[in-house]
This record gives sequence, C-alpha cells and structure tokens, in this order.
Amino acid sequence: MATMPVWRELAQPAEITDALIGLFEQRGDEKYSEVVTQIEHATQCAGCAIEEGAGEATVLAAFLHDIGHLLVNERDDDGEVRADFHHENVGARFLANWFDEAVTMPVQFHVSAKRYLCAVEPSYHDELSSASVHTLTLQGGPMSDDEVIAFEALPHLDAAVSLRRWDEQAKVEGAAAPSLDEMRARIIAYLTL
Repeated sequence: MATMPVWRELAQPAEITDALIGLFEQRGDEKYSEVVTQIEHATQCAGCAIEEGAGEATVLAAFLHDIGHLLVNERDDDGEVRADFHHENVGARFLANWFDEAVTMPVQFHVSAKRYLCAVEPSYHDELSSASVHTLTLQGGPMSDDEVIAFEALPHLDAAVSLRRWDEQAKVEGAAAPSLDEMRARIIAYLTL
C-alpha cells in the first residue's frame, strides 16, 4: 500500500491533485452503497453536475463531497455505518486547505441539504435510498422550522441543494461518468486559476 502524503505540505496544484486522486485510488473501491463504490459515486455525482451545466466549483464539490468518508473509517466489521462521524465537516475542513468556499461550502452542507429537503419537500423523503433514510436518522432527521430558516440564509445554498439531489441520483450500477483522469484535469485547472 502506498504511503499517504503529508497533506499540509502539499502546495503545488499537480501534487495536491495527485494526492487527492491517489486517495480515491487507494480507498475508492470501497462500497458506497450496495451497488456502487466510492469512486463510482463520486464520478457519477460530478457527471450529474456537468450534465446540468453547473459551474466548475460545483462540479468539483460534487466529485469531492464524500471525501470525508475516505478520511475516516465509519463502518463496522459488517460494513454498516456505525455512527455519524460528520464526514461532511471532515471533508470540508480538509478541502479548505486548498479550495475556496465555492467548493467547500456545498461539501460541508450537503448533509444538511438532505435534512432541509426532507423538511421543505416531504415527498423528497420517498426518493431516498434505504441507506440515505438510515443515515438521515443518524443525522437528526428533517430540519425544524428554525433550522430551515437558518439554512436558507447560508451562502452557496443552491449549490448544496443541487449537490444533495445529485448525491441521491449517483448510485446507479454501471452508469456513465467522467474518468478519474478527467477529474484530475479539472482539479488542476481549478487550482491554477
């Protein structure tokens, strides 16, 4: 197994990108759900963003939104999520070392966006996979009215909500998606802006 980089020492866009893609190559074959791996889910989610014409920051947020799962082992020996380790916060804080809020805030709030959508669109709950229903309970269930008001005041709200919708769609076995090489090129381009 390859050695993990010393993340905080990474400064150049190419080395940052290589390390991020390397993390997907090392841990991305782990199951995200019953039918897709972490890599498949991440690239499908990015593909949904590209298909809808999202800006580059939102495409990268879609690809990187679950990186916290790759950084923290949340599953028990049977592969079940044992607790909510707040992968969204872990991922956003980690990505903030190199990315701006246009990438990190949708990552940070994509779980809250699920809770939000379940509160403001009750039918959204019916669209959730069984795994998403399970984690919704761990994450606090639908938002209260006060939580909805506070959430609607956040910057990058629309990107977080869109990301959440793509998150649910990106669980299809064998679906077409961008390659890791395409995502590598997009990350390098974004970091060199």
